[in-house]
Amino acid sequence: MRLIANISMLFTEVPLVERITLAARAGFDGVEIQFPYDQDSTSLRRASMENEMPIELINLHAGNWQAGDRGLAALPERQSEFDQSVELCTEWAEVLDVKKVNVLAGVAGTETASGDMFATLTKNLRHAAKRFASTNIEVQMEVINRFDVPGFFAADLETGLKIISMVDHPNLRLQFDFYHMVRTENSLVEAIKRAGDTIGHVQFADNPGRHQPGTGSIDFASAITALKSTGYRGAISAEYIPSATTIDGLGWMEQFRELI
Repeated sequence: MRLIANISMLFTEVPLVERITLAARAGFDGVEIQFPYDQDSTSLRRASMENEMPIELINLHAGNWQAGDRGLAALPERQSEFDQSVELCTEWAEVLDVKKVNVLAGVAGTETASGDMFATLTKNLRHAAKRFASTNIEVQMEVINRFDVPGFFAADLETGLKIISMVDHPNLRLQFDFYHMVRTENSLVEAIKRAGDTIGHVQFADNPGRHQPGTGSIDFASAITALKSTGYRGAISAEYIPSATTIDGLGWMEQFRELI
């Protein structure tokens, strides 16, 4: 497995493009970026190539984050925005040479029926899976816990696996975040085993607090052993809120290297 850094959350002491260099110096194998769309794509790609740090994943545009949007894919009333986000992400993914894109379902509106959201989400995920398959980019669907994001439509493993089963497309996988899963499932290890080969991308943070490993109670050794048992050999991304500066909180990396 390759250890990568989510530079939307790590190394925030410097501008985004400079974080690629800092991640390389810290010993990461690559990066992911949540939403790169307000940046200069050429500069990001140049920094990626100069540092030999591939950009593994980006998210589709998720709406107005400051206003509380957390995705568009399950929202019938935002269909045109979602369609535009697919095309925008396709362009950026090509420029940045990413391997994966993540689709966020969104937060349920008070007047939107659950059945309508489910139908919209499955339709949109199937469309995205087909669209990105033509460019050899794998689509992920992320489960986000209901405590951090109340009303998020895909809020637990059971829902995530049901959606993936209903979409039934080989280019759709589960984005499995240890932090989100440990907050909703009885056992992280059992959740990993249950998700099995649907897992297409992995992220992690400790719990409680969503800080770096070692600040909470997650047994990462057991979790990574379980992850290996599923056959997963892809990237595993540090997506956490540093409890101090990013550099000062990287003491966990040596042990992680041994685990993966």
